[in-house]
Amino acid sequence: MLPWSIDFAGRLEEHSFESEALRGNALGDPHVRPLWVYVPPAYDDEPENRYPSIYLIQGLTGQLDMWRNRAAFRKNPPELMDELFASGEAPPAVLVWIDAWTSLGGSQFLDSPGTGRYHTYLCDEIVPWVDERYRTLADAGHRGIAGKSSGGYGAMVTPMLRPDLFGGFATHAGDALFETCYLPDFRISARALRDEYDGSFDRFWEDFRSRPPFSKKADHTLLNDWCMAACYSADEDGTIHLPYEPLTGELISEIWERWLAWDPVRMAPRYADALRSQKAIYIDAGKRDDVYLDLGAEAFRRRLDELGIDDYFFELFDGTHAGIEYRYPLAVKYLAEKLGA
Repeated sequence: MLPWSIDFAGRLEEHSFESEALRGNALGDPHVRPLWVYVPPAYDDEPENRYPSIYLIQGLTGQLDMWRNRAAFRKNPPELMDELFASGEAPPAVLVWIDAWTSLGGSQFLDSPGTGRYHTYLCDEIVPWVDERYRTLADAGHRGIAGKSSGGYGAMVTPMLRPDLFGGFATHAGDALFETCYLPDFRISARALRDEYDGSFDRFWEDFRSRPPFSKKADHTLLNDWCMAACYSADEDGTIHLPYEPLTGELISEIWERWLAWDPVRMAPRYADALRSQKAIYIDAGKRDDVYLDLGAEAFRRRLDELGIDDYFFELFDGTHAGIEYRYPLAVKYLAEKLGA
């Protein structure tokens, strides 16, 4: 009963997934992860039907149980999705809710010696596991992925890297155009490292883990910088390289170029064929996004135009980076319609 819970029309099944790809990862993070699978209403009553699947991934610091967080007077994302399918506004689909948390905050859904093999975990372990156990339409043309922020980043790059698995994606304020979303924070981090940590990230992490997290102003920017470096610029031996000098913020060009190589705006031309193969592309962001990811969304859209891709949804709406969970069903509806056809 609202405001505490709802009776689902569909069903949310909770699993523990044991990943060989994540076993022994560099951070020592758990290789057994929670995994949720939502089946739509009538899934049990119509055993002959098969369904498109949509994978839902989270932003930085997200872990799976956070999907149940409720803001005042709002339904949480699982409830919003169930309402979408129960109402008949969207054709039915199987939803797969992924946990890719790391002790640095996230993984960007990439394989990296600095964090672990999260791209392999998603693509080569979870996807076949779901297709084997649920009545999905098990091909790329009926499989999509959606997320916000770092999840929006993963939703953009995963289909570029694996168009054989994913034929559609939705990105809400996904990390893109790195010079606008990441680079401005380097000066904030450098000043905090200088004044509080003698230029040492080791000292930052020691302090961060000794007190309530995010109780200091620079915590998020420092965590974000180090986590992104672990994802974008870690050597094979696990050594993590920052793209700037920690006491001044001066760019280290060769490391920054490694980051830029993972920018979806710059990746798009290299993966043009993969993008052209997508049946569904959904892009949105708030016009007042706190980290200016609306600019990245516009830049990514322009790349699609330059590549001759014009069948996509794009909207800049009145909003910030937070409180946009009401947008998620819009994207899932779009993907379900396109990938169910």
